Amino acid sequence: MRLCTLRPQVRRTWTVELRPQQGGTVLYCALCAPRGHALAASAARPAVLAHLAHHARRDVLPPHLRTCQCHERGCRWHPRHRGCAGPILLVLTREHGGRLWRLADICAACAGATPGSAVVPDTAIASTPARPDAGPGSAGAKRATLSSGAAPAHRVRDMLSYLAAALPPDASAEGRLLALQCALRTNTSGQAHLPAGLLRSMRLARTLAPWDELEDARWLRRLPHPTEQTGHRTAAAQLLDAAVLTQEPARHDRHRAADWTLRAISQPRLRALPAADRLTALVLAAHHSPGAGRTSMEADHLTRTCGLDRNTLTATLDRLVAVNAVGAWTFEPVTEDVSWDPPHKTSSRSAK
Repeated sequence: MRLCTLRPQVRRTWTVELRPQQGGTVLYCALCAPRGHALAASAARPAVLAHLAHHARRDVLPPHLRTCQCHERGCRWHPRHRGCAGPILLVLTREHGGRLWRLADICAACAGATPGSAVVPDTAIASTPARPDAGPGSAGAKRATLSSGAAPAHRVRDMLSYLAAALPPDASAEGRLLALQCALRTNTSGQAHLPAGLLRSMRLARTLAPWDELEDARWLRRLPHPTEQTGHRTAAAQLLDAAVLTQEPARHDRHRAADWTLRAISQPRLRALPAADRLTALVLAAHHSPGAGRTSMEADHLTRTCGLDRNTLTATLDRLVAVNAVGAWTFEPVTEDVSWDPPHKTSSRSAK
């Protein structure tokens, strides 16, 4: 007799489709109303993320029961398959130019090979459902908040991966760096307040172009506060995408990650480089494991995260080697991975 082990039948793949209709865009979800929901064009992307987050919060599952949904479907979501490996992650994928969105549990190996995918960092979706009396100030809510202690580099890496899917593919490096700070420094209401000094450190204080870019992409909406960075004024914005999925856990940890990001891109060796080079250096630093030697990353994932093409990436990596932001780099044609060494250590005498 074959033994049968019962396990909860909880769906861990959710798909939403946006279909243009006469009079506007309609959101279709196979699990919800068959007629769909009419949306305004400016609210389509935030509505998609909110809808997916609602399903994921409702269909919670303990971590030890979560499996790779890509593997269960024959790994048809990515062009090549090296075998499932790594932890199970919650991954957001955008397909068909943003008309199809999928949120699913996927292993780290499949997530890295899936085009247009990004790991959703530290969401409000807890591994166990909250008690009815667990309000924002309750002991249970505080324990859930304090239990998230990811290293700053890991949090930045996950957020960069998320932004690679949430932002338009042609988003500039300045826009991506600004979006990263907004996402990490946002409060529980989804509002980000960036002091003028922080923007000056990022070399973004003299231009409003990144703000305009993110606003045109409907990723944020600037609040009626002064945006001219003079004196002690602060730029403020309401996030429309990241606030849906990333607000609840460990605001203190997110602020630590934001400070780590600022230090990483403000190193003296990087100050004279363009924003694309500083963003690439940040991506490499976030993916490098402390104490490890050479680090590897899929070239497609690296270019997508940095918003670069292969040719531009090559020139960018060469400039980072020239200023010793990385020691050396190579491209592996068989695995299509980019590998790099950490910066060469310099003596205290030569550093002066």
